[in-house]
Amino acid sequence: MLTSLNDKAAITDDQVQQFRNNGHLLTPHLLSADEVAECRKIINNAAYRYNTEKRPLAERDTYGKAFLQIMNLWEVDDAVRQFTLAKRFAHVAATLLGVPNVRIYHDQALYKEPGGGFTPWHQDQYYWPLDTQNTVTMWMPLINISEEMGMLTFASGSHKEGFTENIPISDESEAILEQFIKEKGFAISRPPYMSAGDATWHYGWTLHAAPGNKSEVTREVMTVIYFADGASVTAPQNKHQENDRNRWLLGLEPGSLAASELNPLVL
Repeated sequence: MLTSLNDKAAITDDQVQQFRNNGHLLTPHLLSADEVAECRKIINNAAYRYNTEKRPLAERDTYGKAFLQIMNLWEVDDAVRQFTLAKRFAHVAATLLGVPNVRIYHDQALYKEPGGGFTPWHQDQYYWPLDTQNTVTMWMPLINISEEMGMLTFASGSHKEGFTENIPISDESEAILEQFIKEKGFAISRPPYMSAGDATWHYGWTLHAAPGNKSEVTREVMTVIYFADGASVTAPQNKHQENDRNRWLLGLEPGSLAASELNPLVL
């Protein structure tokens, strides 16, 4: 059904350099209009089927208000599996990281509802017990989105600082990391508009956030996280890494190759 996604996307040397300098990159038109329409149908079907968040926005904390988060859809839905394991995306990830092969960490649908709150500043890799800097998240809107819908926002160059604070996504991370960004003088970058099927890519250590959704339309985004083949599991530094070690790495012991059944080689 989605076999066309196993071709290779063209990535230029300039794009690779931009990614490595800034810690993030926008790749336009990664999916055609027909491809994104089919992918949206497939992902929406699975996301709403497996969504477990039923509380109204007013009853959720800052993290819960930021988005509906439905994780590892590829594990439970064969159609989504074709999207998540697509070689087109994996090839971009490997090219940007400069590695021959990449594995999946997990995917997640991130749907910011109308009136949904802001996503605080954070680093994705805070959650990941992996011993490599070669990690990258693909963030793809399934509909056209503007800034007012909750556009992903980056602190350019922040990935070069590596690990900053042992803190999860929260009001506290927003305050502490916003101050850190100001002190370091990182430029803030946010695309004003993204078309369905465009994608941004950011390193696991790139600081990023998103404003709330002020529109009347749900911001539908699908993400896939990749890491370089050959990475090992590290001793968890917080409870979230321990949870990830057990869930996404199937309990592999520290020092083990990060290559469980849930981390397939995709390129």
